[in-house]
Amino acid sequence: MRSVLLLYWAPRVLAILGILFVSMFSLDAFQAGLALKTQILDWIMHMIPSFVLIVILIIAWKWEKIGGIIFLSLGLAFSPYVFWGNYTMNHSIWMSFFIILTITFPFILVGALFILSHHTRKKATDLLKMLENQK
Repeated sequence: MRSVLLLYWAPRVLAILGILFVSMFSLDAFQAGLALKTQILDWIMHMIPSFVLIVILIIAWKWEKIGGIIFLSLGLAFSPYVFWGNYTMNHSIWMSFFIILTITFPFILVGALFILSHHTRKKATDLLKMLENQK
């Protein structure tokens, strides 16, 4: 039962940490010499990926399998885009690969963990129902 509980919370905590990490990149919107209104609008624009990830997390919290599939698909779909964007800037395969590991891989892992959590909890629930029916 402890492993089911750990598997329940692991993707949620990792998703929150991943969203906070992605959100840190929005702080570059605040620069000296710009009007406050401009900085806030820039920050909101930079936060759009985080807002999308929060919505996906809310979906995954309620429907683990659907949210897991979305996280997994999103991470896999954006990996080539992030890799190519970084490779054109730094011309290093290894650095670009490391950036993939830090930005998109956590969401691939979160998606897989949500799907695994869904199946594990379903099996545990089915087992409990079966044991109750035997009484």
